[in-house]
Amino acid sequence: MWIYEKKLEYPVRVCRPNPRLAKDVITQYGGPDGELSASLRYLTQRYTMPTNQAIATLTDIGTEELAHMEIVAALVYQLVKDAPLHQIIEAGLDGYFSDHDRAVFWVNSEGVPWTAAYVQSKGDPIADLHEDMAAEEKARATYENLINLSDDPDVTDVLRFLRAREVVHFQRFGETLMRVQDYLQCKKVY
Repeated sequence: MWIYEKKLEYPVRVCRPNPRLAKDVITQYGGPDGELSASLRYLTQRYTMPTNQAIATLTDIGTEELAHMEIVAALVYQLVKDAPLHQIIEAGLDGYFSDHDRAVFWVNSEGVPWTAAYVQSKGDPIADLHEDMAAEEKARATYENLINLSDDPDVTDVLRFLRAREVVHFQRFGETLMRVQDYLQCKKVY
């Protein structure tokens, strides 16, 4: 069912250690609009979708969001792995460091742990697809903010790739919403 290649969907390199930037980027790992929330949202909502195409879209995008989690984790880890402790403290990551060392953990940029309250699954396909489109726009906006905060061209490049994928996901959800609306409005003859 799966073929595992030992490479990321998009290559991750950083110019130098930068715990301050890692603190910002980690929100896309475990923040409210991050990749973990997106993947769990879509992989849960797929069960109440009325068409095979809608189920497939949520499955495909939910799975891709898991790959994006891996990219974000690689970014965060590379930004802190060789950072001296004084830089970690200066970045305000000393509390995080005391709990997790340089490991990647699901938190937002302020260190608040991920919570299932970030994820919505209403069971109504129209409501859920609108939720998904909004989630993609919020993620795109967060990536835009991170790009503006980044002072590392290699990190910025990865963030631009991830932002572009959010735009594509928004478009796919919009197409799926139209198809589901058409399906729900058509007369069923058995």
